[in-house]
Amino acid sequence: MTNNTNDTNTTTAAQTTTAPRLNFAKAAPKAFKALIGFDAAARDGLDPALVELIQIRASLLNGCAYCLHMHTSDARKAGEDEARLHMVGVWREARNFFTEKEQAALALTESVTLVAQGGIPDDVYVEATRHFDESELARVLALIFAINTWNRIALSTAKVAGEDERVAH
Repeated sequence: MTNNTNDTNTTTAAQTTTAPRLNFAKAAPKAFKALIGFDAAARDGLDPALVELIQIRASLLNGCAYCLHMHTSDARKAGEDEARLHMVGVWREARNFFTEKEQAALALTESVTLVAQGGIPDDVYVEATRHFDESELARVLALIFAINTWNRIALSTAKVAGEDERVAH
């Protein structure tokens, strides 16, 4: 008898769950409202296009389809160019689509999102300080922290891409 490693009863981490998961907003309303407030404070005064680019890049890196769908949809509604949306994942190879300021924000987003893989390199941080004053840089960092938290909530609670809970049904 052979051991079949392709057994159909085996599940992988990449497979979605069929059982409903925790509704974070209902289960922890104070934490959820605090995060909404933190997110709003972070984006206050930032260019809305930059906000969406940051959120899209972090969501791509974290593999969060729910947030990626939400933020690409938001960017489109705000008039973002479709070609730029297609290039966010490969922005280093498509720098001509993004301003130097946006490139600095995308590099910082990557470093913060992947902080365990090498920290925040000095050159990335210094480049960000060339394009953002201290207050704006703090809000960019806060936005990166917020979207990484939202990504983790969506992934942990198995949010489904294409559904937007912000829209009343």
